[in-house]
Amino acid sequence: MRTRSLTKTIVAALLAFPLFCGAASAYELSIPSFDYRTGPYAPNGIPFANGFGDYMLMLNERDGGINGTRLKLTPCETAYNTKRGVECYENIKNEGDSGAIAIQPLSTGITYQLIPKASVDRIPIFSMGYGRTSAANGKIFPWVFNFPATYWSQATVFIQYIAEKEGGMDQLKGKKIALVYHNSAYGKEPIRTLESAAGKFGFEFIALPVDHPGQEQKATWLQIRKERPDWVLMWGWGVMNQVAIKEAASIRYPMDRFIGVWWSGSENDVLPAGDGADGYLSGAFHQPGDNFPAHDDIKKHVYDKGKGLGDRDRIGEVLYNRGLVAAMWTTEAIRKAMEIHGTNKVKGVHVRDGFEALDVDEARLTELGLPGFTIPVKISCENHEGPGKVALQQWDAKAKKWSLVSDFYEPLRDITGPLIAEDSAQYAKENSVVPRICN
Repeated sequence: MRTRSLTKTIVAALLAFPLFCGAASAYELSIPSFDYRTGPYAPNGIPFANGFGDYMLMLNERDGGINGTRLKLTPCETAYNTKRGVECYENIKNEGDSGAIAIQPLSTGITYQLIPKASVDRIPIFSMGYGRTSAANGKIFPWVFNFPATYWSQATVFIQYIAEKEGGMDQLKGKKIALVYHNSAYGKEPIRTLESAAGKFGFEFIALPVDHPGQEQKATWLQIRKERPDWVLMWGWGVMNQVAIKEAASIRYPMDRFIGVWWSGSENDVLPAGDGADGYLSGAFHQPGDNFPAHDDIKKHVYDKGKGLGDRDRIGEVLYNRGLVAAMWTTEAIRKAMEIHGTNKVKGVHVRDGFEALDVDEARLTELGLPGFTIPVKISCENHEGPGKVALQQWDAKAKKWSLVSDFYEPLRDITGPLIAEDSAQYAKENSVVPRICN
């Protein structure tokens, strides 16, 4: 009996051994998540991180990952601090089987610091709609992608929207447009674009900085009340947005003439102001709401299994969807990299090629359960910004919801093009970068 029992034990162990080894050695694709769930920017960082992670969890639970290769999401808390973000990058870049295959810094300051590291470490940076605008020039920034649009493109769209409401581009002359901006690399990004537009169209431009974290803005809004600009734009983030909208409401500035960058247009930004935020506008490049098949799959395959990263009732908020669309484009680039290189065991160098060959059209969005959710994106060697199109959304305080209230505008490339060429050429000169030749 002892011999028979021992034999059964050995046989069972031998049968189990290959299964155990297979599970332990299964190749995983390491994707960092640069989170900030703490600090003054947490209200905006949390929903983005939840949407980013939930989409990847859904792919793992529903599909076993991408083409059967699972995704390993590795969070690192940056608190929206540049130094901590760089530390996260250094700690995480060699993570797992694949090493980090794509970096989403979620901070312009962190992005600026990581750009020179990316080409050395051969890891693509996807600074989706933020970061260094001139990285749109793929000839000089082969490792950085900032589609679907840049801050400079967005600024020119806001000018077009204002002109439309004023009765035409010629009606901008003599108008006064103010920019309330986070006093950082991020907040300063649109300034030269707006200065250029002011010179071209004849409006007066006023720049009003707000220091980190943005809780003290009394003086800023007293100046706005004094200057009485026709329109106010905002490049804010985190608590700065909430304070600015409440201050604007307190001086009874018309909300339908107050436009925030797409990082200043979430539920967290407007709800604290109550009815005072009604009519406030912001940029957008995707739909709000959770009425898409992809959201249903996240609820079914992630939240029904108790694996969701956030609250189920917050699925579909603007910044949740921002994280979701970032994850969608990232995983589509990974999928394309697998196709190009004929392997599922891709690394950062392969995924860079996937980003540069990315082509997510409306048909593909429908297949992904996101029909009409965002604009089609096609990237090339020269153009890492993609379409550059931006729409506007508006807050309905009574219904407590955002809705798109415009079509997607083309950017004014006669303004952004020369600025991108100038800034990227300066970067190339300072860093001894030889521009690529693109076919």
